[in-house]
Amino acid sequence: MIAIVDYGAGNLRSVVNAITKLGYQSKITSSPGEVLNAQAVILPGVGAAADTMLNLKRLGMVDAIGQLIAEGHPFFGVCLGLQILFDGTEEGGWNECLGIIPGQVRRLPSGQKIPHMGWNQVKQRVSHPVFDGIPDGANFYFVHSYYAEPEDRSLVVGETDYGLPICSVIARGNLVATQFHPEKSGELGLKLYDNFIKLALAAEISH
Repeated sequence: MIAIVDYGAGNLRSVVNAITKLGYQSKITSSPGEVLNAQAVILPGVGAAADTMLNLKRLGMVDAIGQLIAEGHPFFGVCLGLQILFDGTEEGGWNECLGIIPGQVRRLPSGQKIPHMGWNQVKQRVSHPVFDGIPDGANFYFVHSYYAEPEDRSLVVGETDYGLPICSVIARGNLVATQFHPEKSGELGLKLYDNFIKLALAAEISH
């Protein structure tokens, strides 16, 4: 079962529809126990970082997410679900986040239209199984005003130009996160989710 974390934000149904279309079972859940027992976890991201962190704390989900990533369980963060993995964000002044990936989330540079909304290319910095069958430079759908800046640049497996090169895909072990929305990115977005879930199921077998 693929757990889709519900912390009170929207966009859950489009993620469920994407996973269903691929032929997998998913469940929207606010239960830390269900998240820890899932074959893979998807954390969708819509809304503000501060509200998201408050809701995750209220649900007891902060410790659960930290534990499942530390234990190497497959985890996929989407948009804000990528950003809150970092130490903190400039959004709303300064807000501490999960602190799982060292680094900060910064506002997109002035001179660019904000939010960054629409289709943009993802350049594959390294070969990674999540990109299987996806051409380098493929377009995905973005909606965001902030971008993540990891201290360890080797975690950045996909990059997108928007006034400067921004991190659009990170990967570390069984953790994958995208700044764009795969569920809004057509067939290639579905392919990305499919690649992740296949990796997750393979990881479960190897355990």
